[in-house]
Amino acid sequence: MNDQYLRLSDAEVALPRETPLPIGRVLVNEGVITQADLVHSLNLQRHIDAPLGDILVAEGLASQTDVLRMLSRQHNVPIADMDVDPPDPQLSARLPSPLCLKYHVVPWSIIGDILLVATNRPEQFEKLRACLGPTGKRMLPVLVDEAQIRQQISTLYGAELAQKAATRVPAVESCRSWNPTSPVRRIVAAALVFAGITALLLAPLWTITAVTMLAFVTLLMSTTLKLAACLAQLCSTGQQGDIKTPAKSGAFPLPRVSVLVPLLKENEIAGKLVQRLTRLTYPKSLLEVVLVLEADDTITRETIARSQLPQWISVIEVPSANGLTTKPRALNYALDFCRGSIIGVWDAEDAPEPDQIEKVVTRFHHAPENVACLQGVLDYYNSKTNWISRCFTIEYATWWRVILPGVARLGLVIPLGGTTLFFRRSILEKLSGWDAHNVTEDADLGIRLARHGYKTELIPTVTFEEANCRAWPWMKQRSRWLKGFLITWLVHMRSPRELMRDLGFLRFMGVQTLLLATFVQFTCAPLMWSFWITLAGYQHPVELTLGASMAQTMAIVFVLSEVICLFISMLAVSNSNHRHLLLYVLTLPFYFPMAAVSAYKALKEMIQEPFYWDKTEHGIAPRTD
Repeated sequence: MNDQYLRLSDAEVALPRETPLPIGRVLVNEGVITQADLVHSLNLQRHIDAPLGDILVAEGLASQTDVLRMLSRQHNVPIADMDVDPPDPQLSARLPSPLCLKYHVVPWSIIGDILLVATNRPEQFEKLRACLGPTGKRMLPVLVDEAQIRQQISTLYGAELAQKAATRVPAVESCRSWNPTSPVRRIVAAALVFAGITALLLAPLWTITAVTMLAFVTLLMSTTLKLAACLAQLCSTGQQGDIKTPAKSGAFPLPRVSVLVPLLKENEIAGKLVQRLTRLTYPKSLLEVVLVLEADDTITRETIARSQLPQWISVIEVPSANGLTTKPRALNYALDFCRGSIIGVWDAEDAPEPDQIEKVVTRFHHAPENVACLQGVLDYYNSKTNWISRCFTIEYATWWRVILPGVARLGLVIPLGGTTLFFRRSILEKLSGWDAHNVTEDADLGIRLARHGYKTELIPTVTFEEANCRAWPWMKQRSRWLKGFLITWLVHMRSPRELMRDLGFLRFMGVQTLLLATFVQFTCAPLMWSFWITLAGYQHPVELTLGASMAQTMAIVFVLSEVICLFISMLAVSNSNHRHLLLYVLTLPFYFPMAAVSAYKALKEMIQEPFYWDKTEHGIAPRTD
């Protein structure tokens, strides 16, 4: 290919170019758009932080090909097609990956001693050359479609970027240093099991009493937190507690928003997802939805291929990296390719409210700079599918509409949910994104935000999800959550003194309750349920060791905690949208034993496969609401 080009002299490389005409004027001169189209687009640009070409494409006034062709004429830069003529992989050494990502370029070809660099933003090319000093003078731009540049960056630098995505969070804040195959790990686990069995054989009553006391203490912690959060919510002036309503004020330039949607082996949900996202009302020239899938996920790739994706929805494939396949690793990888100053996360089955992005952007515009994250409310759209989906919807309503707003109002740490999250990109990158090895990367990130002095707020926008409505998929999902809670607690409790210094005593105790007490409660739940035998006139083991009064006190506290939890759940579903679930609240005591089974599964995986991501199945139930 190099033979068809003449060698460029130093004078030609350094030759100053004439100031180009604005692209809008070029498009009008070429008859691609009318003067009225240009005026309309320029008026939009006054309120939208987007290139004019993106606005024209989003408004349907010009095609991507038209804009690329006019950019070529505007800047006097030739067009290349990297699908037909891809770059030589060895050229990756000529430009570092961070610069390629920052300026959205990729080394394409060498003509003599001149490096031709593919770009979609020729107006930024001089900045790239300035970064490289003398080397930059030996570079010239060629125009290439944006999707091709993204694909070739992934092709040339994919292995490097995938490794970076897996180790992005500093080791001191990550769980990746754990070795699941370490003999020491298995020896310690075996020793603990042996010690427990020995204690049970030598002193069965006192062993049962000790574990029951642990369950009792964590029950007190959990019930106290739930009751305090509920009271804080009831005493608040607004129905949503600490959920912030976007401030109303004058217009402001809207920012670009990138939303990541990780997918894995989705043979049902991908097409429906695209249909739901088309209902979003945020300007499409400023919206970038990125479908993130693993490179070897042929199922999802084939599903997406059957869908017609609009220009504002793109696909990123994450290369394999040492067998690690987790959602946070995929998010870290895709983050580098995003263009938005606000980064969001949705799950594959999500159905966000149409105006959700507007609410997020408005709140970020008016919020203090230390507000790093906005968390939306989650709900289920298939609550009427069966009993499990009804109970799951009650549980979600209790958490998202009563407990979590109350936790926020109390000033405690908010453990993030895995979806409907929106971050200031600068802060997210400062915190190094997500821990790729943590299976509840959301809860971990919420604690890291708080430890670094940032705030998370709740906003009044709802995203509807699909509730797991079958027992085994439900237990697999819950076991991953519980395992992640335990992992997150262990990571942040490496130095309890530092954690307390970062958070303060009350928030420190909040973390103990939300993470450790939650896990212990489900693990030791059968011991607390054993107090029901006292109603039948049987003696409880605690009565034989600590006395009847202590056993009665524990039994009364257990029953009261059950009543309090049922009351809070009834309060959560008392609104018009959930009122049909009120009677099902009384069946919750028969629902939570599944979580105890999940906790034992989580303990097993904690020892054998701490980083294993047990995927949640989607596309099982139809939408019923």
